[in-house]
Amino acid sequence: MRDADLPWESPAPGTYVVTLPGTHKLSTTLSLRLGNHSLSLNAFVIRHPDENEAAVHRWLLERNLKLYGVGYAVDGLGDIYLTGKLPLAAVTPDELDRLMGSVLEAADGAFNTLLELGFATAIRKEYEWRVARGESTRNLDAFSHLTQPSK
Repeated sequence: MRDADLPWESPAPGTYVVTLPGTHKLSTTLSLRLGNHSLSLNAFVIRHPDENEAAVHRWLLERNLKLYGVGYAVDGLGDIYLTGKLPLAAVTPDELDRLMGSVLEAADGAFNTLLELGFATAIRKEYEWRVARGESTRNLDAFSHLTQPSK
């Protein structure tokens, strides 16, 4: 962890929390837990989709086929996470780096697509609310195809 040059903490023995910087998603918090025989990884991606839940889940399942070392999962509330587990014998600095890269790509790289699929109506409403109040819409620029009329 020390060599990763990323902010991290150890809130309890055998538990580590790493903050992965993002481009689309501001950051992704990755929790790592050392067990007796394995290392478990867990990272929150997005909350339960407001709409198109089946399409979001299908997209996640198709994407799972391409991921390295982690997979998308849904908790009891419908929130979406990335999870993974590997044997302690496989834990090396290079493997940790590879897994953190996989988590970052799967959380940050998929973020806008997941928002478009699961929150398009909320994005449009947020845009309209901001415009009506003269607020900045800059952080919604990536979704202009959802908020601007077709030409």
